[in-house]
Amino acid sequence: MSMEIASNSHYRDHSTARMTKDKLFLGIVIGLAILTISPIVLIIYKLIVKGIKQISFSFIFETTPNTYEAMTALASGERIPGGILNGITGTLLMVVMAALIAIPVGIVTGVYLYENQKKKLAAIVRNTADIIQGTPSIVLGLIAYIWVVKHITMGFSALAGSVSLSIMMLPMIVRSTEETLKMIPNTLKEAALAMGVPYYKVIIRVLIPTGFSGLLTGILLSVSRVIGETAPLMLTALGSTMVNWDLSKPTSAIPLLVWEFYNDPNMVDLIWSTSLLLMGIVLLFNLLSRQFAKSRK
Repeated sequence: MSMEIASNSHYRDHSTARMTKDKLFLGIVIGLAILTISPIVLIIYKLIVKGIKQISFSFIFETTPNTYEAMTALASGERIPGGILNGITGTLLMVVMAALIAIPVGIVTGVYLYENQKKKLAAIVRNTADIIQGTPSIVLGLIAYIWVVKHITMGFSALAGSVSLSIMMLPMIVRSTEETLKMIPNTLKEAALAMGVPYYKVIIRVLIPTGFSGLLTGILLSVSRVIGETAPLMLTALGSTMVNWDLSKPTSAIPLLVWEFYNDPNMVDLIWSTSLLLMGIVLLFNLLSRQFAKSRK
């Protein structure tokens, strides 16, 4: 009887010690998590507090003011007039054009990698995509500058900016397409082929529709990545104070405006508001991609 009591006591002591260790490690993990996210929370808080002042109807639907207008407004204690319409339209133009270039090429390449996984050419393409994905954006902008600015448009243009962004989008679309198709059961493709469906129709009407949510997730993530890029656009699109829809002419973008405002001490207030809007757009694309990723499960 005494041995049984001693055994129960030892078990309780061991269980208590284990629970204490679990609580201790849980507390450490929570503390480190709070320590990790606290700088991000503080940055977002400051961005909202300082950026919300300039957010208005005119901020969205008017072009950027000049230095004199900003200096006059600051001297009189008023809000800086104008907005970032030229940056919004430029970003929309270049991102849409980049998507039109990158999405078809990326999906076709991803399908090729999926269908020819063991071929040497597929391995080369896959490695090249991985290398491009890890290449600094300024280098990709320099490549687009040499290809497009110097030899096609003969000057800075929205087209050159779109090409630089499309190069950045390609690797993510290619790899997400390949990985998505790998998750589709082979029996689905075999069943379609057994029914006499042509091979290209199996890909277009079976594989791609089945993996549509995964493909869309990769596309949205690639868009959210390039929409905030500044370096490649500095070498290709250059910027513009006017709203421009001509692909052959320089155009502005939201990230470019942040850089321009940073170099003008009279435009400091616009930096926060522009950055807040850009953060909101990127957050929206990331939330959409997460939603589509959940729907795929």
